[in-house]
Amino acid sequence: MLNRVYILDNGACSAKVEFSDSEKPRIVPNCIMKAKSERRRPFIGAQVEECRDASGLFYILPFQKGYLINWDVQKNVWDYIFSNECCPVNFSETPLVVTEPYLNFSSIQEAMTEIFFEEYECQALLRINAGDLSSYHYSKENPAALCCLLVDSGYSFTHVVPYIKGKKLKQGIRRIDVGGKVLTNHLKEIISYRQLHVMDETYVVNQVKEDSCFVSQNFYKDMEIASKRGPENTIIRDYVLPDYTTLRRGYLKPPSENLDDGEQQCLRLTNERFAVPELLFHPSDVGITQMGIPEAIVHSISSCPPETHPHLYNNILLTGGCTLFPGFRERVEQEVRCLAPIDYDVKVTLPSDPVTYAWYGGTLLTKDPEFNTTLVMRDEYEEEGMNVCIDKFDV
Repeated sequence: MLNRVYILDNGACSAKVEFSDSEKPRIVPNCIMKAKSERRRPFIGAQVEECRDASGLFYILPFQKGYLINWDVQKNVWDYIFSNECCPVNFSETPLVVTEPYLNFSSIQEAMTEIFFEEYECQALLRINAGDLSSYHYSKENPAALCCLLVDSGYSFTHVVPYIKGKKLKQGIRRIDVGGKVLTNHLKEIISYRQLHVMDETYVVNQVKEDSCFVSQNFYKDMEIASKRGPENTIIRDYVLPDYTTLRRGYLKPPSENLDDGEQQCLRLTNERFAVPELLFHPSDVGITQMGIPEAIVHSISSCPPETHPHLYNNILLTGGCTLFPGFRERVEQEVRCLAPIDYDVKVTLPSDPVTYAWYGGTLLTKDPEFNTTLVMRDEYEEEGMNVCIDKFDV
């Protein structure tokens, strides 16, 4: 069994990376950013913390619609991650576990494998879906659970994937084209229409979304409350925007008539606080003609063998950044309960950190006695090429 493995959960928004014997992963933005204030210097990954004024940040992303297509950008980010500045590694001695999206294109898989074996000179590689690591993690925490239904709501997509005895059932995979990026863009449009032009402020509006949005348990009742005036409106809040001199990140506060000293600019937020995350439950609100998460869960389970249904309803696992909205777990459980057969128990689990859950699953997998058999070694790749990867990696 190998002592140390390098685990890279390569998400479209952030990469979670560290050695398997580390206590926790580093979370690195998976992009290159350029600022208006410092036009000449690109900020790669976590270097954005050094940016003096993060307003108007321009993103260059390696992922588009959930798939890795801009290799130059991704290569720059990987070079930064593997460097002494972030999380240095010697791939000639350390095996690599790297994640990729569900139903990835074979051309992307080939390019990724080639880069790691030929440019980074990896000695051993495992390419795997992040959801497989999450499912493995869940099975270790719940040894009695035979099945697990994973809901992975990330940056580009939300995937619903059934796992039966540790194996994903491909005919049960459902994808909803709504993730954190759609929500941030929708919030930008609402704020720009109602108050302040923020279409170029992706970085700041993303923080506004994370700090102020929540999932409504009763949408129409909350809409009523949000339309009231005075103290009866318990939803309205002011979001104090950062000025990058005294304040690096904005914050939420009760609405007030007067701004305190140092509070330059505020956004007044009412129904957008819960209307934006509602897209995860009703994508048709922005013209995406797809099911919301609860219907996708039921639809996915119905495509599985009937004997697995009670186990899947009882082991629904939430991962990904979008599941961090307050009220998300309760709403999913409530709606699935309404749609599921009455004689099945419905249990929805939200881990303490759904963003790094897959990475921790990777650390557990590296301790498995069978782990070595899942790796493709460099000499195998040189001898057989991509065929050995197609045989070994179930992605």
